[in-house]
Amino acid sequence: MYFWSNYLQNRPQMEFIIKIGQFLLSLSLLIVLHELGHFIPAKLFKTRVEKFYLFFDVKFSLFKKKIGGTEYGIGWLPLGGYVKISGMIDESMDTEAMAEEPKPWEFRSKPAWQRLIIMLGGVFVNFVLALIIYIVASFVYGDADISAESIKDGYAVENPLMTDLGFQTGDQVVKVDNNQITKYYDIRKNIIGAETVTVKRNGTEETIKLPVDFLGQLSTSKDRRMFELREPFMVGAVSDSSANKTLDLKQTDVIVSVNNQKIKYADELGPFLQKYKNQKVEVEILRDKTTLVKTLTVDSNGKFGIQGISFPKQSSDLGYFDVITNEYSLVESFGVGYNKFTSQITGYFGQLKQIFSPSTGAYKGVGGFKAIYDVFPDTWNWGNFWSITAFLSIMLGVLNLLPIPALDGGHVIFLLYEIISGRKPSDKFMEYAQTVGFFILIALVLFANGNDIFKAIFN
Repeated sequence: MYFWSNYLQNRPQMEFIIKIGQFLLSLSLLIVLHELGHFIPAKLFKTRVEKFYLFFDVKFSLFKKKIGGTEYGIGWLPLGGYVKISGMIDESMDTEAMAEEPKPWEFRSKPAWQRLIIMLGGVFVNFVLALIIYIVASFVYGDADISAESIKDGYAVENPLMTDLGFQTGDQVVKVDNNQITKYYDIRKNIIGAETVTVKRNGTEETIKLPVDFLGQLSTSKDRRMFELREPFMVGAVSDSSANKTLDLKQTDVIVSVNNQKIKYADELGPFLQKYKNQKVEVEILRDKTTLVKTLTVDSNGKFGIQGISFPKQSSDLGYFDVITNEYSLVESFGVGYNKFTSQITGYFGQLKQIFSPSTGAYKGVGGFKAIYDVFPDTWNWGNFWSITAFLSIMLGVLNLLPIPALDGGHVIFLLYEIISGRKPSDKFMEYAQTVGFFILIALVLFANGNDIFKAIFN
């Protein structure tokens, strides 16, 4: 009992440590490998690399060591990383060095095709890394989803945005646009940019139209849930202020009835307890295969002061729905991993299309580092970690291809122009372009992280 209470008391701190640990590990891995994608071809083409840094070393660095003409280090500002290549107009804006005559080891002295390979190296590594992760993860972990057909009583719909559109708890999602829903996670995958959702309600199909700015409304609402799995109420944590904190309650205990009234789903418990405010009730709890009877106190808000938790595997074992698991041979994993990779790239480009279409309001959902941090779960699972890292690698690769001068994509545009036209943009033009691109990039970073702050304050 002491260990369970101690765990509950320290749970927020443990969750933070786990989430920030995953966030920093994933970010560091992606930054280092992305910069290696520039570093390796630069070295192969005998181009001098002055610095290789994880995070930015504004004014000072946490660690640095010079090896073979390159300074390797770790900066204190965890907003990215960089390699400084000699003779390249980049964020350092080293105009004095650029004013000198080109040296053989400088980036600007190399043929355009070599410079193009150097600039595309980071994005190439991001995409290859994501593909490798999907292939290896498919082989090691397989994959799991939930059969939509096995969800007999539909989904829980509690978000006011969804209910205002006409969705109800108990709705079964049949189609999103013309895409048939056979697995639970197909819903979220297909709803980006969707116009309609077809649900089955009381045996009859009904099509509900989504507003053009649905994604914008969802991203700015306090509740961002859509169609949630209906699971039993499982104990996650007991609040310190709860009158039930001294009871022998264990994580994943399932509340199956209250005052002899069967409670099948967690979404049924809240409304049912409203009539028992400030009263004690008799509760049946399923622990493993044993049924226990306990007396719990309902507070003045009609709650037990117990935070619920979702465990799809346990819910599946209890017969709430069927979890579909697939295991793949090494050969099969190549095809499965490739399909996941192409699906994620297509999906992310679809998201960008929505973001750059003002009418959708999807730009309101753009987030910065806090949004990325929130993607990671509060429990450590290597399968989830690698899946998220693969997606972030694709995201980093795609964003770096945007034709903004301060990004790889901007440099690529100028290099392609040079290769096609045979004319190289002047250093002065590149300096101006880099300056403009830098301010655009800073504006995007401020906007994304500003969205995070706005949501944290007002949601």
